[in-house]
Amino acid sequence: LALFYGGLVRAQNVLSVLMQCFAIACLVSVLWVVGLYSLTFSAGTPWIGDMSKAFLAGVGRETVFANSTIPETVYFMFQMTFAIITPALIIGAIVERIRFQALLIFVALWMFLVYAPVAHWVWGGGWLASLGVLDFAGGLVVHVTAGASALVLALLLGPRSGFPNDVKLPHAPWMSVTGAAMLWVGWFGFNAGSALAAGGNAGMAMTATHLSAAIAGLTWMTIEWLKYGRPSMVGMITGAIAGLATITPASGFVGPGAALIIGVVASSVCFACVSLVKRRLQIDDSLDVFAVHGVGGATGIVLTGVFVDAAFGGIGHHMTIVGHVGVQLIGLVATFCWSAVVTFLLATGLQATFGLRVSEEDELKGLDITAHGESGYNV
Repeated sequence: LALFYGGLVRAQNVLSVLMQCFAIACLVSVLWVVGLYSLTFSAGTPWIGDMSKAFLAGVGRETVFANSTIPETVYFMFQMTFAIITPALIIGAIVERIRFQALLIFVALWMFLVYAPVAHWVWGGGWLASLGVLDFAGGLVVHVTAGASALVLALLLGPRSGFPNDVKLPHAPWMSVTGAAMLWVGWFGFNAGSALAAGGNAGMAMTATHLSAAIAGLTWMTIEWLKYGRPSMVGMITGAIAGLATITPASGFVGPGAALIIGVVASSVCFACVSLVKRRLQIDDSLDVFAVHGVGGATGIVLTGVFVDAAFGGIGHHMTIVGHVGVQLIGLVATFCWSAVVTFLLATGLQATFGLRVSEEDELKGLDITAHGESGYNV
């Protein structure tokens, strides 16, 4: 993700993006063992878990995670990767202008107030799980929470200098392609791994994931070709990421045919939303976090309710399609609203205390030098 985002910003900000992603990985890892894992996966209430597993209390080398055959330490580490990637996704909406200190404080608070509750609702036996909401690998927990929060932060922080008519082109698209390729492979771990066993369910989840990404990349390429006369590399990898985000909640529940349909819909809807957010609404969601991850995750959540049906090659469900889509929409609205409201309150509080945005001079010089005293390219 650091490479994917890093290539899309100005050369003066590449290290700041890498630093933000790396620091979040370190920070969330520590918070995960301190209490986030326990709040997410211990029994607690329908709204939030308790602290009974803080610092992995009661989790030994031989402890097996409930209803599985894998060591709980493995599950702890696996779920940590979701916790790390989710706030890191938000960075894309606010690159080149967010204060590093404010970002770290925001992420720490956001993990306890947004990520842990929503993950508990869906994966920890919370109220959305009780309703029957299906989210195999993070459509709600990862992509909708990050997308909703990214949109709110982009609105509160304001646009980059020069937006929308004089925004600099990505400084290193090759770097973004490298990052996208690594994300694509890594996504197999997220989606197939969510089966918690190396069997047929994992195999189908991996197959669906790959097919959705592949056809979504081709679809975005085709749309650009028809609309602008030539396809772009940045556009194609954005389409593939949109396909990955959209198939995420459905990957373990649908068949290959549905995955292809979901991939086409993903690129079509997300492409339209990129234009809507930046050109019509004039919101500087810099690297299209809301349009790709938020909208993609939301689209995948709704389509899961359709394609999980056995008639479409899914695993089947005890509800009707209409009934299940309704349940999925409840989960979507609840997750989006909670994420957006809490993010607004956190960001407003930080703005009033520490400040969110760097100075105009620092923004012009670039955050690599002004925030970190380094340069990505000593040329």
